[in-house]
Amino acid sequence: MYKEFAEKTFGGPFNNIELLVTAFTHRSYLNEHKKTVSEHNERLEFLGDAVLELVVTEYLYNTFKDPEGILTNWRSSLVRTESIGAAAGRYEFEPLLRLSRGEKRGTDRARAQILANSFEAVVGALYLDQGYDAAKKFITASILSTFEHILASGSWMDPKSHLQELAQSQDGATPQYKVITEEGPDHDKVFTVGVYVNGVLKGQGNGPSKQAGQQKAAEAALLQYQAPKI
Repeated sequence: MYKEFAEKTFGGPFNNIELLVTAFTHRSYLNEHKKTVSEHNERLEFLGDAVLELVVTEYLYNTFKDPEGILTNWRSSLVRTESIGAAAGRYEFEPLLRLSRGEKRGTDRARAQILANSFEAVVGALYLDQGYDAAKKFITASILSTFEHILASGSWMDPKSHLQELAQSQDGATPQYKVITEEGPDHDKVFTVGVYVNGVLKGQGNGPSKQAGQQKAAEAALLQYQAPKI
């Protein structure tokens, strides 16, 4: 299975296929298979994170003349959990993940984080097995190829900042955020937040903090502003 994945994804075999297998091995799987598995993917994730950031930074530096602040925001949009988790989904990482029984039943949010982590681990494994150029080729195809869409959609901007810009230009008003509900015990609260423009609810979202709820609400409101006008 892993050999076929390497051939399909990287155009050739891994010299050390165990590196790739380890890249898909979650810590929880190791806990359930201590007699047969000796390593999980967190060290590879650590390495892959650095390689990913270097490749993206090098591309942005060599391609654009924009100031450091803009380049930093662009880089963040390319390497954030949502971006690399989506790339892992496109390359069908999920069937290859080695997880404990408990993690297999985890939440969508937890699974998205695991996919993102595995993507970084695979980059680390590829770098060790085949070198920087091979890792760069994969990152270019899987991550940098999405940059044109990120620029066009404005998704590289912080959602709250982007929403404020649109609301002020289209409605002449600043978005206001209000907590709609607050549920759960103190150690595991879920906040549902609404964002209003001129008193009209434009979007709502939830998260483990008010700030996270605001971000999700802003993302929902952006979909309204960016929807085609009929």
